[in-house]
Amino acid sequence: MNSVLSSIVTLNNDQKGLALIVDDELSNRVILKSLLKKNGYDVIQAENGAEALRLCIDTRPDIVFMDIRMPVMDGYEAVKRIREIDLPYFLPIIFLTAMTDEDALSKCIDVGGDDFLTKPFSHAILRSKIISMERIKALHHRTNSLSGQLMKDQEMAESVFSGAVLANNVAEDKIDRLLKPAELFSGDVFLTAYAPSQDMNVLLGDFTGHGLAAAIGALPTSEVFRAMTNKGFNPAQILAGINRKLFTLLPTGMFFATQFVSISRDLDYVTISNCGMPDILILDGMTGMIKERVSSNSLPLGITEDIDFQETLVRINIQPGDRFLLISDGVSEARNSLNEYFGQKRVEEAITRKGEMTAFDSIVHSLKSFCQDAPQDDDISLAEIPCTTDILPDWDSRTTDPKPNKNETSEEDPIEFTLKLTGKRLRDADPVPLVINQIQEIEGLSRHRRHLFTILTELYVNALDHGVLRLSSELKNSPEGFTKYFSARQQRLAVLSDGFVSISITSYSSKDQGKIRISVRDSGDGFDVSAYRNKVDVGCNRLFSGRGIKLVEELCESVIYQQSGNCVEAVYFWSKDVDAA
Repeated sequence: MNSVLSSIVTLNNDQKGLALIVDDELSNRVILKSLLKKNGYDVIQAENGAEALRLCIDTRPDIVFMDIRMPVMDGYEAVKRIREIDLPYFLPIIFLTAMTDEDALSKCIDVGGDDFLTKPFSHAILRSKIISMERIKALHHRTNSLSGQLMKDQEMAESVFSGAVLANNVAEDKIDRLLKPAELFSGDVFLTAYAPSQDMNVLLGDFTGHGLAAAIGALPTSEVFRAMTNKGFNPAQILAGINRKLFTLLPTGMFFATQFVSISRDLDYVTISNCGMPDILILDGMTGMIKERVSSNSLPLGITEDIDFQETLVRINIQPGDRFLLISDGVSEARNSLNEYFGQKRVEEAITRKGEMTAFDSIVHSLKSFCQDAPQDDDISLAEIPCTTDILPDWDSRTTDPKPNKNETSEEDPIEFTLKLTGKRLRDADPVPLVINQIQEIEGLSRHRRHLFTILTELYVNALDHGVLRLSSELKNSPEGFTKYFSARQQRLAVLSDGFVSISITSYSSKDQGKIRISVRDSGDGFDVSAYRNKVDVGCNRLFSGRGIKLVEELCESVIYQQSGNCVEAVYFWSKDVDAA
């Protein structure tokens, strides 16, 4: 308030600024000029609206007194034109009139005037109106200053925000995406990250509303998404982690609709969850047409903690080259100048009629043609992700690294721990990230995390699926078999009440190298390891089962199956001088 008063005092000193008088009657100009001089203004004059328009552009006056009826251009038209000038400050305009007709006086305000002064002029009334305009001008100046500072602060915050949320995305140059906020900050979030398993996780989310208020949840969401993906948690666990975080942070009435896709490292299936968003569209790699759609089957995140995200997951077989589209409701709900919605139908028509364009380019072109210059009501986000090898990590986990000298690895003072899951615990828990993080804390093997994750995942999944759940790999002998396999897996997990999987870790280290012995045992009947080894065809890129055994053997120094296959021991040698990541 003190700053505003200071501004007003400054405007009320002896030098008030420049006043423009516009009147075709010389006597009126002389009288008004005298009164304005007494109030501290320098004065310039114009005889018609056209001349006044030129002077406003050339001299930038501080206040304008405009007559209505004048030759060449009347006051109404002149004020309209003046208001079209892009002035960096508030310019008060007071109409001069002898008329008392209410419609005429109302029109003075409608065309852009701020007040009117009736003839003959009263010095007291003139002074009161000048003071009133000076106060309004001071408030405008203060508001513009605060607005400018706020814009600078928001731009700085947006820069930090974008760096923290978007900068760590992977495969950005391989993904077509449109992220168009309705304001400076976007309530839509697009995230990508690689898991230690070499799967790629993608998330497109939409917070309630738009602008800064909607963007406040993006930072914790990105932190949880990246941290849990990096540690190897599965999609259901990652979504649950984000949901828990947002449930504690978001105010009542605010939520986070989400599309989550995990692309398998072998490009043979995707795992999808749609929580409150438009359909996810999967496009055929050959025809470019829609082959699958995944509709929402869950509440958005942040509303309640009681969501079983495992039940929201859909696993779909894909072929290399397939593509999938993630679309926020800002696309379908975009409006044109006729207040019509773009709609889902136009989205799919753009895909059907894309011709030589990609689906992404066709949708963007159609959306732009539809909306043109209409105001944007909501954040618009669209991404097309290709299921091709170049979006996956560029490391090759099948390449074995030079092994350290085993004779220099001491087996004294080993570190040992065991984790055993039984019955219902096997339905809800994924022990692999827990074990990996424990090894990381103990030995600091961050560069070997991916290899260890792959080994542990393959051994644990084999123990759970084939040992405890008694699932046959023969179900996966065709692309269609994957659907049957994972459907059977979910059904058996849902009713699982007994059985166990035990993981034992023994870590030995000496100087900058060491070895880790991983033992996995399950309650199943075991299996014929030799039969699987014989059927693995290393030259076949589309082998649907048995690949895990071969992969673990390539990464480890030794892999020994005991007790008919339901107990396996793998030994992995590591060196801190070897980058296995």
